[in-house]
Amino acid sequence: FPFRLFPLREHGMNWRARPLTCREIQAFRKSKEVMDRFIRAYKLMLGFYGIHLVNEETGELKRAENWRERFENLNRFSHNNLRITRILKCLGEMGYEDYQVHLVKFFLTETLVEETLPNVKRSALDYFLFTVRSKEKRRELVHYAWQHFRPQSSFVWGPRDKLRKYR
Repeated sequence: FPFRLFPLREHGMNWRARPLTCREIQAFRKSKEVMDRFIRAYKLMLGFYGIHLVNEETGELKRAENWRERFENLNRFSHNNLRITRILKCLGEMGYEDYQVHLVKFFLTETLVEETLPNVKRSALDYFLFTVRSKEKRRELVHYAWQHFRPQSSFVWGPRDKLRKYR
């Protein structure tokens, strides 16, 4: 069987790659070797996107030295957004929910605050945000997005009355 670098429990674009089972996910998560390889693959993809994993414990990220060139690629080719969504979902499957939060916040910051990735903004809001498994962390990220979205009156990813009251 063909395998995927970031396997999921759902079918992807490669129809020959079969979805993961819950049993396989549990086996992966118990294997130090598999999880070490997973983190290496994650770092490799981050590097491709111009992002550096600062802290393996927390999942904290920053721009890599080559970020300008890599962000240009991200802006030009939207197929990367599908891969990023897949990576985010896989992070959740493999127990790296904190990594999900950091990666989504990174893209929200770059799209809404820094405005370096305008062509990634819709994917960050429509897809990346909603891969985050923790309801509480997802709410925090939606609030963060709302705070930085312009014009705020056009924000459709959460109820404005709740976003205003959110603490």
